Amino acid sequence: MDLLALKRQCTEIRRDIITMLEKSGSGHPGGSLSSVEIMAALYGYKMNIDPQNPTMPERDRFVLSKGHAAPGLYATLANNGFFPKSEYDGLRQIGRMLQGHPDRKKCPGVEASTGSLGHGVSVAVGMALGLRQQGGSQQVYTLLGDGECQEGMVWEAFMAAAHYHLDNLTVLIDWNGLQIDGRNDDVMSLGDFPGKLRAFGFDLIQVQDGNDLEQIISALDAPHAPGKPKCILCHTLKGKGVSFMEGQAGWHGKAPNAEQAAQALKELEVLE
Repeated sequence: MDLLALKRQCTEIRRDIITMLEKSGSGHPGGSLSSVEIMAALYGYKMNIDPQNPTMPERDRFVLSKGHAAPGLYATLANNGFFPKSEYDGLRQIGRMLQGHPDRKKCPGVEASTGSLGHGVSVAVGMALGLRQQGGSQQVYTLLGDGECQEGMVWEAFMAAAHYHLDNLTVLIDWNGLQIDGRNDDVMSLGDFPGKLRAFGFDLIQVQDGNDLEQIISALDAPHAPGKPKCILCHTLKGKGVSFMEGQAGWHGKAPNAEQAAQALKELEVLE
């Protein structure tokens, strides 16, 4: 997919996030909107995948460690042909495909059931280790939230990735500075976050605008240091694309009502 098509898809993904959350009446818009470009670049540009054969052995893997951003993943999967958008109507309904957090047994394209913070990155490390031991060339990608990185389990996974020299693993972090209780720095500061990631053994790349597709693609394409896991630390904007959600912690886990959704969709009409 070329850059212009990807940009248009990002707008469509954002529209779909708003539409499905308004209909369900619950969910997480803020961190879904902030990570759109990351997931769009992975699925529309970088990863070796086949929506018609989502379990092909040679596929690359993606694990959404920040599982509450499921609406963003679902919209990305649907826009890449994994399932029809009619499934949006069942978001967060018992027995339906699109649960509140990703369910690998229900949703095509979901590699791991996630939601308990820190769990997904740990699964991704295990996947990368297992694929390497099997002699495979597949790449594993996982997306974390910055608030999630307050969890001790995350850093245990990071240590394991470095210890086992998992250069088939790329960790992407949505660093928007906000979580459900407010600013990360007020809840539990991450301190020198880039310095800590380097100290834990990552080949680190910082993306100054994680909502810029070209910067994300450049980071994904950057050479991977042999024997080291890669980390792409993306400076993003919570609620990106919807003016009244941008930079607002209150929109971490609150769905828009009909009036708010209409305003958001109107704003998203004018974006390329």
